[in-house]
Parts: sequence; C-alpha cells; structure tokens
Amino acid sequence: MKKVIATLVLTSFAGTVVAQQGLKPEEMIKFRKAGYSFMAWNMGKIKANLEGTYNKEQVIAAANVVAATANSGMGALFATGTEKDVGGQATRVKPEFFKEQDKVRELAMAYIKEANELQKVAATGDAAAVKVQFGKTGESCKACHDKYRKD
Repeated sequence: MKKVIATLVLTSFAGTVVAQQGLKPEEMIKFRKAGYSFMAWNMGKIKANLEGTYNKEQVIAAANVVAATANSGMGALFATGTEKDVGGQATRVKPEFFKEQDKVRELAMAYIKEANELQKVAATGDAAAVKVQFGKTGESCKACHDKYRKD
C-alpha cells in the first residue's frame, strides 16, 4: 500500500515538474515514445538472455531500467494536447485513453507492480523465476496496449 501511495505522489509530482518545464505537447509525445522505446529495448535484452546464454548482470541491469522507467511518472506525459499527432510527432494512443483515466490508472499500477517484481526476481539470478515474471510483466504491458494503443 505504501508503494502505491508513493507512486501516486511521485506521479503527481512528475506532472507538476512537467508543467513547470513548460513542455509542448509534441515534446511530451517525443519523450514518452523515447521512454517506452528504451524500456522495450531492455525487455528485449531480458528476452534474449532467457532464450540464449543467461547473463545475470545483463538481466539485472535491464530489469532495473524497466522498473525505473515504469516508476518515472511518465503518466504526466499524457497531458491535454497529446491525444493527437502534433508538431511532427505521431501518437498511437487511442482517444479512449484520455476518457477512461480510472482504468488507465489501474493498468498502469498493475504494470508498475509487475515491473518492480521483475527487478526483485532478476536480482536473485534465478533464470526460471525471471522467465515467469518476465511473462507477467509483458502481459501487464500488453493489457494497456490492447486497450489503448492504435495498431
């Protein structure tokens, strides 16, 4: 429960920071795409380790990035004006994302929970446990994509 409250406080704080930075909608889209791309690249590194030679240090490093990105308050980058393509930045977010904030928050919190667990499991070095948690983390990510991302 403490972690959920801390995450909500940090997300709110991140929103204030973004507003104070005066980011334009196209900058918000650019930054969130970069964050998600970096997270996806690190998920790919974990997957490659699970399918090939397992390197504990690489998996730990990648899981740390996934958890850090999940907890970074990126939700603040989904502000008004970012629901459509703007300033040369395309978005794949469906309009429903901005109308169903309770469901979005639920999915985001589920993803954060799984990403944090992936970080913990990776630290153990148990490849079989990482594989299970990697699947859970990926499914929680996919749940949001399935509902709120355009193809």
